[in-house]
Amino acid sequence: MSLEVKEISKQYGAFTALHPLSFTLSEPGVYALLGTNGAGKTTAIRIILGMLSRNSGEVLWHGKALSPVTEKVGYLAEERGLYPKYKINEQLRYFAKLRGMQKDEIEKSMKYWFRRLELNGYEDKRAEQLSKGNQQKVQMVAALISDPELLILDEPLSGLDPVNADLFKSVIHEQIEKKKFIIMSCHQMPVIEEFCNDITILHHGSAVLQGNLNEIKKSYGRVNLSVKCDGDILPLAAQCGLAPEEITPDKLSFKISNEAQAHQLLKKIVESDIPLIHYELREPTLHEIFVENIERADKEAGRSDEI
Repeated sequence: MSLEVKEISKQYGAFTALHPLSFTLSEPGVYALLGTNGAGKTTAIRIILGMLSRNSGEVLWHGKALSPVTEKVGYLAEERGLYPKYKINEQLRYFAKLRGMQKDEIEKSMKYWFRRLELNGYEDKRAEQLSKGNQQKVQMVAALISDPELLILDEPLSGLDPVNADLFKSVIHEQIEKKKFIIMSCHQMPVIEEFCNDITILHHGSAVLQGNLNEIKKSYGRVNLSVKCDGDILPLAAQCGLAPEEITPDKLSFKISNEAQAHQLLKKIVESDIPLIHYELREPTLHEIFVENIERADKEAGRSDEI
């Protein structure tokens, strides 16, 4: 059982919005589509959902062409997709009926999700009467009401305060535990690192990096060193051939060429009797990997003003 996206592309005249893109979810989990604004993420999602025609490629679900009309597919769009003048419960019943749900199923699911997402009391409200955050909650209910096997989340935490962002994240964790197939697009890199196994980074419609996130990080090695001491260690760092990339009140950050360099600095700090408060040698964050790959792609294409 899997989702296979094979060489999908989209052109508008001479403009290519999405160059041929392929990826596979061979088992339940979360796949991330990342990129700068206008990179092609939403175009790819809409092609997968059949909302947008494609110039090439195919999308397979269980080995057959994906039909979001007949399959259980949930979609949370980045933009608000509610009818502002209609009551929330009426809209959700309508969306659920489009998914082939029966009345008793709909009422049971609505009751659960209104409680789970803390929307009790809003059932008879019109969408326009709700805050942006609560509208986002309603859209999450619409995406989950039919208990879909495939869930597509486009900027799911957009417009949410920290408390409701944590609530959404707990719901996403539950969907992962239920063995759902999930595609997520999100600009918040820590969120992607929390949930996603595999990623594609898009830029100007092309994939500039794809693969398993852990394997990508391992390929960089532990090249980031952060140190905080109760004393000046800059002379010691210089003796090790290290110059800080960043100096903040909280720490010094270095880019190392090999781990021996970091261990040499640690040894000198210990021998100097300068109190060591923090020492961390780590792989790059997804944020750092993202920026590096976008800048590299721009440099290779002769662009210099994209970020």
